[in-house]
Amino acid sequence: METTTPLIMETSSERNTATFTHLSTLSQYIIPFGNYIFPILIWSSYKDKSEFVNHHGKQALNFQLSVLLYTLILALIAIPIFIAVVFQNLPVEAIFNNDDFYIRNFNFQGNIGLLSIGATAVVLFGVLKFVEFFLVIYASIKASNGELYKYPLTINFIK
Repeated sequence: METTTPLIMETSSERNTATFTHLSTLSQYIIPFGNYIFPILIWSSYKDKSEFVNHHGKQALNFQLSVLLYTLILALIAIPIFIAVVFQNLPVEAIFNNDDFYIRNFNFQGNIGLLSIGATAVVLFGVLKFVEFFLVIYASIKASNGELYKYPLTINFIK
């Protein structure tokens, strides 16, 4: 059940700044770490001038940090599993002797449990990035309408 926050009377400049703070997180698709750099720059410039922008800036940054934490957890699950499964099926002498090697008779049945966990982590990562994109758009719309918004499943790193 989503709680609706009453409209807050903010200036159009404050609403635009808060909206742009959320939308600036999408710069991650063009500039590495843009989803942290630009919201920090905008939020730090306006946090003392507007409580509305301060709220939205904190929300945007906390959400991005939470997504980073969830991504790291999923990577710590998936990457070691896939590395272990691949190395388990590589001939060791080919690695040490720098010979050409081929993976023959890959054992899916013996590794189906691990591969399922790794694949689930990869799928969850995809779902996380998909949901992140749409939540950023939704938060931007809320900010544009002058409403306070709190991202779901967000850890409050910045209070």
